[in-house]
Amino acid sequence: MKLYNTLSRKVEDFTPRESKKVNLFVCGPTVYDFSHLGHAKTYTQMDVLARVLRQQDYDVFYLQNITDLDDKIIARANEKNVGWEELRATYEAEYYTDMERLNNTAVTEYARATDHIADIISQIQVLLDKKHAYQISDGIYFEISTFTDYGQLSGRSEVQANDAQTRIDQSDEKRGWNDFCLWKFSKPGEPEWEAPFGKGRPGWHIEDTAITEHFFGPQYDIHGGAVDLIFPHHEAEVTQMESASGKNPMVQTWVHTGFLNIDNTKMSKSLDNFYTIREVTEKGVDPMAIRLFMLQSHYRSPINFTWDNLGAASNRLQTYRAMAGQKWQTHPDGIVDENQLQVAKKDMLTALSDDLNTPAALTILSQLETAIDKGGINTACQDAYIDFLSWLDDTLGLKLSENANITDNQEQIIAARQQARDARDWAQSDELRNQLIKQGISLKDSRHGQIWNRL
Repeated sequence: MKLYNTLSRKVEDFTPRESKKVNLFVCGPTVYDFSHLGHAKTYTQMDVLARVLRQQDYDVFYLQNITDLDDKIIARANEKNVGWEELRATYEAEYYTDMERLNNTAVTEYARATDHIADIISQIQVLLDKKHAYQISDGIYFEISTFTDYGQLSGRSEVQANDAQTRIDQSDEKRGWNDFCLWKFSKPGEPEWEAPFGKGRPGWHIEDTAITEHFFGPQYDIHGGAVDLIFPHHEAEVTQMESASGKNPMVQTWVHTGFLNIDNTKMSKSLDNFYTIREVTEKGVDPMAIRLFMLQSHYRSPINFTWDNLGAASNRLQTYRAMAGQKWQTHPDGIVDENQLQVAKKDMLTALSDDLNTPAALTILSQLETAIDKGGINTACQDAYIDFLSWLDDTLGLKLSENANITDNQEQIIAARQQARDARDWAQSDELRNQLIKQGISLKDSRHGQIWNRL
């Protein structure tokens, strides 16, 4: 497996710290609103990374945190006049629903920040004891000047336009302009926990390192997330964990996904080009079309979302589903045999192992689809084809096999239509085709017989 490592700024051979065991962490959502298409991009692409590693026989523990308490959650709860716990519970459940829709099911465990308060307090205390943190009137802050390697991940220390800036902590009492808050002291009406250094709640950055240290220890294999999190969030993670443990690197390989733009413009509620996963699927878009759309571009590249581009991905999905449906429509003279299936599988896995090159893998799949469409699948390799589709679903998660089945009655209608065509009874043939269309099944006539597809 080769992966581009943000830390080294080059593609490297990936070797886990412990033989075939991989600890993978990806920054999860802040659950104050519905998940949007940017989330869909990152979490779909990271889901495929975990799947591919497992296909290579790695034992992958995929951990994702849930930021279930921060300034945004408290502010939104106040706006809606509901408790913060009710708000976070609502949107956490919506997040899981969205991930299930997109078939992002590779996560081993989700960890809520509020379930790890003790770990957070413990890590902050270590940083205080080691003189990396200090107290001012509103909380505990990390002192950047005490960590000489600050900037090693991002290559900078200045905030830029596309950074996730909304939670950079402001205080006139800070010793350094980019010192960040580890613990926010209590304010009236806000949730609080007891701590040796004063009642309060966690800052944003500390929850991730406390959670990963709890599950993985101070060092682990892969950290993933969107590119806008590199600075200051991920830089802060490295800074506080390596300061606390004295060990480096905290993470061996950093994997970051590119931006998702809407009509060539950064997605923004203020520009009215902001789409949630929920509202796109409620427009009748198949969630697997969204998944395929995200995989058509390399994970490190930006994606430009337009409704036309999504429509094209939906059409491509239907083509793949038609290909999958042919597992029940093999032919004795079909030209696609077991060897071609094995070559396609090998070439796809090779592409996916080269820095998760999903576009190249999909090109190989499309070439196989073209060969099947032109020459059919040989009956002798039907079982091999079913196994190939299962592998494909396990690896890319497009659920092609699930959409490759029809009812016994629909099979009987297709067979009856073939008899009508053989008898040149075109009226009966059209009538049977229309029956299937009403049931959401289309038919395509080929030299190998009828090929059905879902509308």
